[in-house]
Amino acid sequence: MSRYQKSTRAILLLEQLFLLSAFSLLSIRTGEVDFLAIGLGAGLCAFNLLQYGILRVAFRHMDRFVLLAAQFLWDVGLVVLYRIRPSYALKQAAILAGSTLAMVAAMLVIRKSRNFGKWNWAFMGLAVALLGSTLVLSRTIGGAKNWIRLGPISVQPSEFAKIFFLMSSAYFLSTRDKLFSFVPYVAFAGACAVLLVAAKELGTGLLFCGTFLILFFAATGRVFLTLFGVGVFGAGACASYYVFPHVRTRVEVWLDPWASYNAQGYQIVQGLMALASGGLFGVGLGNGMPEVIPASHTDYIFSVIGEEFGILFAAIVNVFYLVFIVRGMLIALDARETYDALLVFGCTCMLSLQAFIIIGGVIKLIPLTGITLPFISYGGSSLLSSMLQLGILEGVAIKNSRREEEELQLMGEDIL
Repeated sequence: MSRYQKSTRAILLLEQLFLLSAFSLLSIRTGEVDFLAIGLGAGLCAFNLLQYGILRVAFRHMDRFVLLAAQFLWDVGLVVLYRIRPSYALKQAAILAGSTLAMVAAMLVIRKSRNFGKWNWAFMGLAVALLGSTLVLSRTIGGAKNWIRLGPISVQPSEFAKIFFLMSSAYFLSTRDKLFSFVPYVAFAGACAVLLVAAKELGTGLLFCGTFLILFFAATGRVFLTLFGVGVFGAGACASYYVFPHVRTRVEVWLDPWASYNAQGYQIVQGLMALASGGLFGVGLGNGMPEVIPASHTDYIFSVIGEEFGILFAAIVNVFYLVFIVRGMLIALDARETYDALLVFGCTCMLSLQAFIIIGGVIKLIPLTGITLPFISYGGSSLLSSMLQLGILEGVAIKNSRREEEELQLMGEDIL
């Protein structure tokens, strides 16, 4: 058995031990045995093992570390969601099962695809249409218009617009070389940013703009234009401060949350107090007070993790996001086609930026923006979008390894 196989099996075993021990604690926290917690914990262990085993056989060239990192993150999320409210975890687990099918579909499509050609113009139109739909059909939550109600479910269109944005970005940045040829793409990116600002979905706007600037610089190496883009983004952020009272309030609360503790600053203060009370090792699963933190199952789930598991465990969560960055960069560097490299790089940037933007807001490093923590926070649209990006990463990894294997076979035939 290789060191690679030993490492992945050890990580898989530790993840299952974490799940079983966490749900065992949750099953006895009220003094009576909670059989639902035991069943969900056992079911998730079986799901992780079955998912890993089937994918390992069906796609033997996949990047196992990326999949295991995602498994650990959604395991943490489901444990915390069950601790907050069991119904959240049950719904999230059902969405996870369905999202796995979407992830596999993405893997199959990406490993066979090139750059989708003229379909990218349709992808651009779909991204703009999805973002524009929020202005007409959505309802306002937390100052932003970002959710559309479809019968019994709510959908966040911007989460799906991310995928089309990444695919279109990779296409244009890999097939254009002259400056003028980037005009349609820059106009598309600008339209996405304007629509997000108009919907007051500023956290997602920051995510799109940050990904655009990083991708543009990585693809073109144009320092001046990238710095110009940063300047335009900074000017837009300053304008948003003066135009939108919602943004101005968040900045003022970020600067001094204690001044408005009984109003807008309550969430930030409670989140910081939860992290402080957790200390290095936490107060113990089930012993915290997530109910006093607004949006503890979405925006502020990181505070719940820090309070009940401790700062050290919260740091480990960050390490698993770093795994995405490292493995994503390696997959991108190994790609034979520029489109594949930029697509993987874009997904890696999107996931990691999203994680660190919301964590930065929770720990008061930057003003809080209302986005989710990938794979962990409650939300079907967010989880499905994250799983699709995971599928893209795995699809390109499979394509890379298969081509390396084919090249080695050809080299062997030439030698013979």
